[in-house]
Amino acid sequence: MNEICENSEVFLNEILGDLGFDIEAAVEWSDEEGCLINLSGEDVHFALNENGEMLDAFETLLFQLFGRELERQHRIICDADGFRQTRKAELNVMAKFAAKNVRDKGIPFKFGVLNATERRMIHLSLKNEDDIITESVGEGRDRRLQVRLK
Repeated sequence: MNEICENSEVFLNEILGDLGFDIEAAVEWSDEEGCLINLSGEDVHFALNENGEMLDAFETLLFQLFGRELERQHRIICDADGFRQTRKAELNVMAKFAAKNVRDKGIPFKFGVLNATERRMIHLSLKNEDDIITESVGEGRDRRLQVRLK
């Protein structure tokens, strides 16, 4: 397993214990995605509140500490109760809808607020489409993903 992934697991388990949560982090390495951290335990529902904001916070913290050593295509991904996989499926459906909408109407489709990971998932979902291009537009909190014809 990847050393960055192991270090992330140890650090996150220490933080969760210090905060008093009954949550345990277990990691696995994926050559396609990077470090996958699954959270489980009695208090895991706290990690899923507010659309998984705690998962996002853990990912940000772990990336700042350990992720800069990862290769560009890899990420540190925190999940609990399949939340990320469900969200990934939702984003894939949304991407296909946006692409169909752009093809049918000929006008660009702009998504609402998505975090960087979600924007990346849509980019990857549509990357093999010959007639569609995806791009992030805007800055900071106003950054949005746009789908348009090539």
